[in-house]
Amino acid sequence: MEDRLPLDKRQRRVQAAGMARSRPRLAVRALILQQDRLLLVNAFPGHRLGLWCAPGGGVEAGASLTANLQREVHEECGLEIAVGAPALVNEFHDPGSGFHQVDLFFRCTLLSAALPEVWRDPEGVVTERRFFARDDLVAGRVRFKPDSLPAIAWGDGAAFYDPLERLLR
Repeated sequence: MEDRLPLDKRQRRVQAAGMARSRPRLAVRALILQQDRLLLVNAFPGHRLGLWCAPGGGVEAGASLTANLQREVHEECGLEIAVGAPALVNEFHDPGSGFHQVDLFFRCTLLSAALPEVWRDPEGVVTERRFFARDDLVAGRVRFKPDSLPAIAWGDGAAFYDPLERLLR
């Protein structure tokens, strides 16, 4: 029975790292606009680049993309969301390690009005979450990935494919 229990997030990451050279990792991300501001989370805690990204993460087998995204946003931000239409397929890789990830971005809406004050990512990966204005991203005041994020988040609703980007280290 124990071998049927779902792996915790850390175990899944270790497994994914070991498989990095054999196949891409699949992840889902949420584009959440509130009062014309986009919700972003820190990409790596304490990362020297101060990089931000849309909330989300790796998918678990046996759960829909929607359910995976709802779980990830709840873990990383303490928020409940409704998942809407796909907006972007983005790929990034690290040639040195062979890591390759495909992110599927979805337009989402909040089911609650504000970020909860008391919150903690159970895995300790996301330590900051914040809403940013489009001008903050476009003017370069915020480091973020993927590069196409402002155009997609504030775009006309069409879905896009963003070709392979190099992972920032």
